[in-house]
Amino acid sequence: ELVDKCIGSRIHIIMKNDKEIVGTLLGFDDFVSILCRTIVFESTPEGRRVTRLDKLLLNGNNITMLVPGGEGPETN
Repeated sequence: ELVDKCIGSRIHIIMKNDKEIVGTLLGFDDFVSILCRTIVFESTPEGRRVTRLDKLLLNGNNITMLVPGGEGPETN
């Protein structure tokens, strides 16, 4: 129910792997989420990699946590 209220809003998603995603939630169902204006933060051995994407289709099985209104990890 809370995720329903987040449609059209920014959301911070923490994945099971070393990725965090921030984007505007366009829609979702039991299996996938669709985000736009997305930023993907990924931890690599070389440091943090930041990728900007217009749209992203995300497999819901890999999501650990959703943070409504979240801005993502600090970019220090």
